Parts: sequence; C-alpha cells; structure tokens
Amino acid sequence: MIDLSDLLLPQTVIERLAAANKKALFQQLGAIAGEAYGLDPAAVTECVAEREKLGSTGFGAGIATPHGKLAGLDRVVGVFARLAQPIDFSAVDDVAVDIVFMLLSPPEAGAEHLKALARVSRLLRDRTTVAKLRGAGSQDAIYALLTADDARDAA
Repeated sequence: MIDLSDLLLPQTVIERLAAANKKALFQQLGAIAGEAYGLDPAAVTECVAEREKLGSTGFGAGIATPHGKLAGLDRVVGVFARLAQPIDFSAVDDVAVDIVFMLLSPPEAGAEHLKALARVSRLLRDRTTVAKLRGAGSQDAIYALLTADDARDAA
C-alpha cells in the first residue's frame, strides 16, 4: 500500500490556504508543488486545470482530489491543503470544497497513479479522519494526521 508519507513533504501540507476560486487554488497549488518538488508552477497549474476540464475532481462532502500526469517527475507526489474558506468546485454533491489533496504523477505511472488516487480517496472518505483534519490546529498536526494513518494501516 502507498504511504502518504511517501507522497507528501511537511512543506506540502498547507493550513488555511486562501483561494477565491478553482483557478486561484490551482495556481497556489502549482506554486507550492513547484517550490517543493522543483517543478514549473505554470505547468502544474495547467496540468490539473486540463484534467479538471474532463470533470470535477470534487467527489463530495467538501473534498477534492485534483490530479494529473506531469513530465519531470520520477514518482507520485502530493500537496494537501485545508482552505481558509470553502470554494465552489462543481462537486458531485454541489457542496463547496475545503479539503484538497492534489496528486501529480510521471506520465508513465499508470498503476501507481491509480493506486495513489485510491489511497487518498479511501482516507478522505473516512468521516472521522476528515473531521480531525478539519479540526487540526496546525500544519504539523495535519501532516501528523495524514502520515500517522500509514502507521495504523501497517500495524
């Protein structure tokens, strides 16, 4: 099973990210991923925006998992953000999104991309975990919640 600690760095977990809309959110996520993983922020933004045109990655209950495949990566990476204010995401249930987990994969990472997406989706469908993520008081607490889940699953 994919460990979230393999996908995230502490600096890619953001608490209270302010974004007025999806476009602004994708630009900010692109900047965070660019800084942390040495990627072109504009390429990240375009990658997830293009995928979003195929259909909303907002899967309900205020959660979205924007994702895409991007050249220049050697593994699947992620950025987690808890938004300061929920934004419209055209989610399946029309609920505004405040929890976002972006995944980026190398172009050839078909199975690994799907496994990572499934892992994140399983975690974010757990209401107890999501409530803890929404209530966490700091970036460190959010990172610990996300990565501590790996230790529980392995036990």
